[in-house]
Amino acid sequence: MESLGDLLTNPMYSYLETELSRRCNLFRLWESSPEKRNDFLRTFAGEIRAIVPSGASGVDGDLIDGLPALEIIASFGVGFDKIDTDKCREKGIRVTNTPGVLTDDVADLAIGLAICTMRRICDADRFARSGSWKINNNYPLASKDG
Repeated sequence: MESLGDLLTNPMYSYLETELSRRCNLFRLWESSPEKRNDFLRTFAGEIRAIVPSGASGVDGDLIDGLPALEIIASFGVGFDKIDTDKCREKGIRVTNTPGVLTDDVADLAIGLAICTMRRICDADRFARSGSWKINNNYPLASKDG
């Protein structure tokens, strides 16, 4: 069975890279110096069938055009606004991302920050850590009303 040629655009979590390398023939774009990237891509263009960018890095139309065997772009992130989806649609290239992965965690953090602000938890922590309680033990109490 032919190994899937997978282009990583930037370093990923070591676990992800390890698992992908077990299943795919990985091409790590960042290991090629910027002045040699076009040569690197031309050399392996026929083997690269997938790209795994992070949400922060993009995949533009020029890169897509330069990879004739490209079948899928699997973004390791929630958004895909840095991926030329019009070009992908034109060429029949699938685009995936990881929506909803952080939704609950972001909501939890927002609630935690709101409570922390309303109850002045960070201020109280600084007060206690600085030793101010030894000098002035009258730290003002906070309530849900502010």
